Amino acid sequence: MTSVFRDQLYIGGQWVPPESAERIEVENPYTEEVFGHVPAGTAEDVNLAVSAARQAFEGWAATPAGERGAALGRLHQALAARAGEIAETVGRELGTPLKIAKAVQAGLPLTVLSGYAEMAARPEPDETIGNSLVVHEPAGVVGAITPWNYPLHQVVAKVAGALAAGCTVVLKPSELTPLVACLLADAAHESGLPAGVLNLVTGTGQAVGASIAGHPDVDLVSFTGSTATGRAISHAAADRIAKVSLELGGKSANVILADADVVRAVKVGVGNAFLNSGQTCTAWTRMLVHRDLYDEAVELAAKTAAGYTLGDPFDPATRLGPLVSAAQQNRVRGFISRATARLVAGGLDAPLPATGHFVAPTVFADVDPDSELAQEEIFGPVLSIIPFDSDDEAVAIANNSKYGLAGAVWGSDERALAVARRLRTGAVDVNGGSFNPFAPFGGYKQSGIGRELGAYGLAEFQQVKAIQR
Repeated sequence: MTSVFRDQLYIGGQWVPPESAERIEVENPYTEEVFGHVPAGTAEDVNLAVSAARQAFEGWAATPAGERGAALGRLHQALAARAGEIAETVGRELGTPLKIAKAVQAGLPLTVLSGYAEMAARPEPDETIGNSLVVHEPAGVVGAITPWNYPLHQVVAKVAGALAAGCTVVLKPSELTPLVACLLADAAHESGLPAGVLNLVTGTGQAVGASIAGHPDVDLVSFTGSTATGRAISHAAADRIAKVSLELGGKSANVILADADVVRAVKVGVGNAFLNSGQTCTAWTRMLVHRDLYDEAVELAAKTAAGYTLGDPFDPATRLGPLVSAAQQNRVRGFISRATARLVAGGLDAPLPATGHFVAPTVFADVDPDSELAQEEIFGPVLSIIPFDSDDEAVAIANNSKYGLAGAVWGSDERALAVARRLRTGAVDVNGGSFNPFAPFGGYKQSGIGRELGAYGLAEFQQVKAIQR
């Protein structure tokens, strides 16, 4: 496969040279070879991008809804034409197996973008409350800072929602997986999106991310990533009282009640925990199992994990790709090495491919609910299994977390729904309910502030005004 060298930033509707000649190398985490690079943007580049977004804002905000929706529709068409290239690019820069990359890394953002195109074309009507007309207006210039694990979906969730609301955007993708964001900028340019509406500045968090978060002319910062970085962004934005939307970490519980279909619950639960090599903020990394089903569940989980083939992301037989970087691999291995629970699958001594930042799919049983293994977000293919004796105890264990992003409950419908209502988390799947890209997505507690996707995601990029008559 050919190398991919990007030497320009997308600012003001044009690919332009960056202020600095420095570059960020992009590594293939399977081959461990550099196959591309992007510019290392600077604060000066951010200034230019924000200025372009500010100049474009008034015209884009005033664009009639039908025209704005049509523009997003054209962007969708241009992006869809690149679906194969998107999947292959994510496979190379992240290591996602190609089958999953096609369905999730390329397919899901196209679905989200299509939905926002329709919402942009048909906005919610103004509301009358007494003598007040309540209107929704775009928030302004949005700084979007996105992570490496779903490098196009997380971008589109922010960019499409912001553009649909009438905002303009300065985007900083992760420096680990920046190339797919360049494909989005290519599509935006090809589709005729007005100059300055979408701007792309690649670079590090310290240089570009911090400049966006603290920029006086950025009205809203939308960030997805670690809780520690989200905290720093909140501080930077707080100094100028700017609005912040955060989607942060997770340590989600998969609760398997006494009357659950344990075979299906475990199979789906392991698959969720290991999706994208466990590099998923919503991963159900804590499997809580009623003691009557516990031994069977542990055996099933170990057997299921053993069936996950590691290897080349472009090999159809591969079910689990590498982790994104050597640093991430070492971090996950550190959690495994410190664990005191019973290892039932994987671990540090399991065989691995000759190259690549791999960690074997790993399952621990008899995990202490208060231990590091059960409390910290590992972000790798590591599953913790914890027993419980009652529904009340299951809820208490599930809620014993600083996070609250996602989760699952399995059991008879009414019983499972009752438990789901008690979980302090932003989303819960009951008996395998499928992901809904138009439902609100976000977390409680340290999992974030605000919501993405659908109408609730659109509202994050709006201000509300009351006009008295």
